[in-house]
Amino acid sequence: MNGLRHWPEILLAVAVIVSAVAVVYARHQSRQLFTELQGLIAERDALEVTWGQLRIEHGTWSNHARVEKLARERMGMVEPSPADIRLVQP
Repeated sequence: MNGLRHWPEILLAVAVIVSAVAVVYARHQSRQLFTELQGLIAERDALEVTWGQLRIEHGTWSNHARVEKLARERMGMVEPSPADIRLVQP
């Protein structure tokens, strides 16, 4: 009967140890997730910068005056005269 008298203390000690290990694990996992979050935020910011640069570049390349100039210079395209325009009706 003497051995049964210490069971509550033993169970309490085991519970405290398990709780302490759980707290350490939770903090470790929290730090890992925070580090991952910081990396993802940095990646998002870099992608936003790239997206902004691509939007500016797209605006430059698709400028109507530039497209018209390239069509005239590289492809020899010209605007048709009114006599060359034909209307086709269905």
